[in-house]
Amino acid sequence: MPAATLDAFLNSYLGEPDELRSAVVATIRQLTQAATTIRNTINQGVLGTAFAGARGANADGDIQKDLDVFADDIFLDAMRRAPVALYASEELEQPVLLDRQAPLAIAIDPLDGSSNIDTNVSIGTVFSLLPAIGAPDANPAASFLQAGVNQLGAGFCIYGPQLALVLSLGSGTHVFVLSTRLGTFVQAYESRIIPQRTQEFAINAANYRHWDEAVRLYIDDCLEGTEGPREKDFNMRWIASLVADCYRILMRGGVFLYPGDKRKTYRQGRLRLVYEANPIAYLVEQAGGAATDTITRILEIEPESLHQRVPMVFGSAREVARITRYHTEPSAIGERAPLFSRRGLFRA
Repeated sequence: MPAATLDAFLNSYLGEPDELRSAVVATIRQLTQAATTIRNTINQGVLGTAFAGARGANADGDIQKDLDVFADDIFLDAMRRAPVALYASEELEQPVLLDRQAPLAIAIDPLDGSSNIDTNVSIGTVFSLLPAIGAPDANPAASFLQAGVNQLGAGFCIYGPQLALVLSLGSGTHVFVLSTRLGTFVQAYESRIIPQRTQEFAINAANYRHWDEAVRLYIDDCLEGTEGPREKDFNMRWIASLVADCYRILMRGGVFLYPGDKRKTYRQGRLRLVYEANPIAYLVEQAGGAATDTITRILEIEPESLHQRVPMVFGSAREVARITRYHTEPSAIGERAPLFSRRGLFRA
């Protein structure tokens, strides 16, 4: 039996059309067309006209690459042809009002992982679809200050060996791959399920000295392997590309940690809640996983600002819950009771 196309999947979701569902379908079709344009540009590598050249800083203080701005322009133009009232992007300080009568607001990181452009590592686009609320022209930020549980759908495109779309519209997390032969996206995986248990974690270990004690203890226990309290060996992965790390976890399980730490600009975490953490958390939960800020469920956090940052842990549900216990009740972790101090692998 041939695999379903993205169009067939969207038509099935549409069912008896209503305004919101019709808008979601039309918007996703525009997003995938724009993503295909981005992929074609990325495939040109250093031969292309908009690639890895650096500009200034974006609205959130991160260094922009030429491709960041190019991607933002492509997606903004695509959303002008979609039923979208408001467009918010990592690259823009304020939301853009497109159509005050339209029912949707979209929050987007047009090019996640742009620091990897030069090194030919997978990068991507992350997006969140929200209902437009209030008076869009009077208070355009209001639609983006909703908790993540209000998302109508979320997804990301990953520009890797294949152009893949990871998408959830509230009934599982599905993966589509662009078929160059057919000229359309074809469903590669239906309703991915993240295993509840894992022996693989992703974290930037170079920041060990800055972490809070709970994070250090968790990583120490993993690194001690079969000889430590976990009594099993762990593998460590870190791609420094949110979409690539998330895709790997969707495919084979694992847990991702990007905690806040003691550095001044890292205390509140580094990932953006509205257009990075919320859509990733939505996809992970729809795949049976969990996502927190180490303690609180990501999707229940009410944003206070468009570019608000947040610590994030996501992946296999039992491992995410264990990391929360390291922060809230370490003495309740049986193999660590009573909690004791010891020298870790990275300690002097």
